[in-house]
Amino acid sequence: MAEKIPDRFDDVTVICKANIFFEGKVVSHTVLFKDGRKKTIGLIQLGSFKFNTNAPEKMEITAGNCLVRRAGEKQWNSYSAGSCFQVPGESWFEIVVDGNIVEYICSFE
Repeated sequence: MAEKIPDRFDDVTVICKANIFFEGKVVSHTVLFKDGRKKTIGLIQLGSFKFNTNAPEKMEITAGNCLVRRAGEKQWNSYSAGSCFQVPGESWFEIVVDGNIVEYICSFE
């Protein structure tokens, strides 16, 4: 059974300084939980972007549509609001947004 993507986080610390990538086309803010978990919440504008991962990541799409290709994959996979994908640590993924802005929650696992 798929987990419901949250629409809010309570009792957290939010880092006000934005994480800005690709000349402002990808922007996120860091959310810290009391139990040590860390997530980012952000927006991806139209374009094609490649991200390297240090730790494993879970990307939950909260709005919009995108195409994603992970390291070692030849095929692009489509993700839309309510879906998610995972990327191993010490890896990478490419993401393409060719419609409306994509909103996401990234969990570092």
